Amino acid sequence: MIRVDGVSVSFGHLQVLDSVDLHIESGELVGLVGPNGAGKTTLLRTINGLLDADEGDVWLDDRRVSQMGAREVSKTLATVPQNTHVGFSFRAEELVEMGRTPHRSRLNWSDDTDPVEQALERTETTHLRDRKAEDLSGGERQRILLARALAQEPAMLLLDEPTANLDINHQIQVLELVDELVEEGLGGLAAIHDLDLAARYCDRLVLLSEGTIQSRGRPEAVLKDARLAEAFETETAVTENPVTGTPTVTALETAPGQDVRVHVAGSGRGAVAAVRTLWREGFAVSLGPIPEGDVAADLARVLDVDVVTAPAFEQPDESRLDDARRLVSEADVVVVTAGPGRALVTDAIGSVPRIDAALASEGTAVARVDGGETAAVQDESRLAEAVLEAMSR
Repeated sequence: MIRVDGVSVSFGHLQVLDSVDLHIESGELVGLVGPNGAGKTTLLRTINGLLDADEGDVWLDDRRVSQMGAREVSKTLATVPQNTHVGFSFRAEELVEMGRTPHRSRLNWSDDTDPVEQALERTETTHLRDRKAEDLSGGERQRILLARALAQEPAMLLLDEPTANLDINHQIQVLELVDELVEEGLGGLAAIHDLDLAARYCDRLVLLSEGTIQSRGRPEAVLKDARLAEAFETETAVTENPVTGTPTVTALETAPGQDVRVHVAGSGRGAVAAVRTLWREGFAVSLGPIPEGDVAADLARVLDVDVVTAPAFEQPDESRLDDARRLVSEADVVVVTAGPGRALVTDAIGSVPRIDAALASEGTAVARVDGGETAAVQDESRLAEAVLEAMSR
């Protein structure tokens, strides 16, 4: 077990970590996420004893790291660094053999090949064993350093951006291997910049920003926490990856502010196109009534758009219709697309400017403003222009 109790670290007048509390148990992988400069690498270097904390303690099981020698720490804790540069011309196998150093006494340097062989095999780097470090690619060195960590036979593993230098297939191979090791009882803390991979492979996430832990918990909870967007200074949308079933994060461009409320009546792909386009343009968007489970309803929830839903294949009850009519009455413009919901709120539109938009799968739209002439629109952004035109009438 790793336990971090109230750890603070400063470099001169710069406070890098401020009262950080954290624990990692055997059999779990915890992902450390946060923007560049958040203090992730500093926290890892403090945990493994390379940096001294100004305040607080780091514990490995029941022992303070500050009271343990480097060899003792290395018997329990192995680190895979972010920087893969090797300063000397070692062969790859020699680098992996260095992982056995904590287990060898000064008087006993007998051959200890089994853990080295196993580490090379598990990281699929056996074919690299005779290559010089300087002849390896960054990704190959990363895998050799992971093999060196495994050769230590640690109980806990620290990984600093373990996939940073790897192509996508090796990213998955490395994290699948770490996942197997965790299943076998290893504990791990990994600083990961790829939020999708962090969500896919980590049991818990810890969001570190400005030297403090802002959020922690299950990946889906941390990724939906408003403090994530604040930390990365960008809006994010969290959806479910249809293949893995894990959360996936999309960074969203900050929309320009538009002091205009637009209600979308309709469903399906046309409503998706309308909601997406208008939200990106910075309009305050609402939607409904719409069947529960419709793709546009799912998008509205991701974007935190007001939406009124009703059970699929059922007529909305009066309460839901009243909610939808209220959103219509509060809107400056109503956009009506294809779908059953369009007919349910037309009676509430009254004098609110209305745009009938047929948004095709290719993104082509036909818009009619206030019953005027129909015009072909070749880009969804034309819809935003039509809203502003309707406002000016």
